[in-house]
Amino acid sequence: MPLEFIKSAPGQPPEAIADVADTVQIMLARLSAGGAQVALEYARSLDGWSGEIAVSAEQIAQAIAEVPQDLKDDIDWAHENISRFAAAQRATAQDMEVELRPGLIAGQRQIPLSAAGCYVPGGRYTHIASALMSIATAREAGVPDITACSPPNGAAGIPAPMLYAMHVAGASRILCIGGVQGVAAMAFGLFGAPPADILVGPGNAYVAEAKRQLFGPIGIDMFAGPTDSLVLADETAHPATVAIDLVGQAEHGATSPVWLATTHRPLADAVIAAIPSVIDSLPEPNRSAAQAAWRDLGEVVLCPDRESMAQYADQKAPEHLHVQAADLPWWRARLRAYGSLFLGEETTVAFGDKAAGPNHVLPTSGAARYTGGLSVHKFLKTVTWQQVDTRALPDLARISARISREERMEGHARSADIRLDKLAASAKMPARVGG
Repeated sequence: MPLEFIKSAPGQPPEAIADVADTVQIMLARLSAGGAQVALEYARSLDGWSGEIAVSAEQIAQAIAEVPQDLKDDIDWAHENISRFAAAQRATAQDMEVELRPGLIAGQRQIPLSAAGCYVPGGRYTHIASALMSIATAREAGVPDITACSPPNGAAGIPAPMLYAMHVAGASRILCIGGVQGVAAMAFGLFGAPPADILVGPGNAYVAEAKRQLFGPIGIDMFAGPTDSLVLADETAHPATVAIDLVGQAEHGATSPVWLATTHRPLADAVIAAIPSVIDSLPEPNRSAAQAAWRDLGEVVLCPDRESMAQYADQKAPEHLHVQAADLPWWRARLRAYGSLFLGEETTVAFGDKAAGPNHVLPTSGAARYTGGLSVHKFLKTVTWQQVDTRALPDLARISARISREERMEGHARSADIRLDKLAASAKMPARVGG
């Protein structure tokens, strides 16, 4: 039986504004040439910010004093989970060496990057968790210098809870600047920051495009689009829970798709019936965002069996994949394409977004087919080394020279030959004959 689309998505996420790439290119060129002065001009004209860009220690201390203790405790609790998970990831990235043949030793080292730039989005929402996810992960990877930036929220600048989270997570410095100019400040090393080796963190279309254009000389975590979520559910799932989980992700914005795949037609019908009232119960602007996302991009598909559901999920490769179905071990072993997997009704994507521990900076728009999300590994260079002694040299030099000549790379061959000749001379062995 083929898939049955009970609710199809009538629209697709709107294309980015046609001139985003051109606008960003012009801005980055000006920022590269003009440095901090141009960044200040953009901060004043685009964000209305006339204060200092670098947040002082006194401002951070004042923000810490303003944050209620119960909120500090909550942020600390989430930070501990995120840091512990990142530390466990770091423990899996090990230096190693192996003797491939007698006298031929090779190995790898895990070297943290020297400087990271962590973008923390602002605007409609105060993204406290995003500060923890990027900064704490870089810190646990061993990055010694971490610059965090975020746009001002009115005349007060960065909200106090955000500053507290950035401080707790371990930012070396905090810049009150957002958008392309904020990305450029970290990339080019403005306002006292060293030039970043890598730029990480979510942002709007302009931030994402700035990261994309800077990629190459500078690393980035990924090129991210709007967030997306897929729920896989069978007859054991509860319609009200599924509906709330879908709407909770749709409130990210009008361009954020949410999908449901199920083997149970009554569940699909019940979820579709429940969603309008769940959306209506939200405050604005969340309500309008969720309404548009569900109306234009929401999808509900009926599958003949769980394997069909799994195939649908692998094809979607969602950022968030939530299984509310029986036999969770089967799903965990079977599913292959997702940014992060949420298993069971007791779990929810919101836990991962805010406080559970695994990183919430994840691949979107199907990129989970080939990459995972932000982790300590993004802040590490896995580099290799090799060392040869006379036990391995004869065979290694002869074979390397022969392969080089077969490839018509004579210079390579001679760099092998000379070592073989020296070895022969030192051992008073007959010189080599031919290639």
